[in-house]
Amino acid sequence: MSFFISNAYAQSATDVLGSSSFLGQYGFLILMFVAMYFLMIRPQQKRAKEQKAMMEALTKGAEVVTAGGVLGKITKIADAYVTLEISSGAELVVQKNAITTVLPNGTLKSL
Repeated sequence: MSFFISNAYAQSATDVLGSSSFLGQYGFLILMFVAMYFLMIRPQQKRAKEQKAMMEALTKGAEVVTAGGVLGKITKIADAYVTLEISSGAELVVQKNAITTVLPNGTLKSL
């Protein structure tokens, strides 16, 4: 029955305290953080910057799409809210951050 038990060997001192140990243990973590930055964090920051620039560039008369899929033309702009005309005589007040896309002028007429 002793053939099921394997021998245990001690680790050498250079393996425990050597410089390759630091690089082997923490190098992978550093590499993962760099990959996460370029694949997730940086694109998200870029998208947030584009969204902020779009919200600041909203003007009266622009045709937009909201997060709920409502298409409309901006009739009034306040600090945090925008009034959209979704059909003749029907207006809807939405938050500015609910606007996802600015459409080219004349898009609503073609729909």
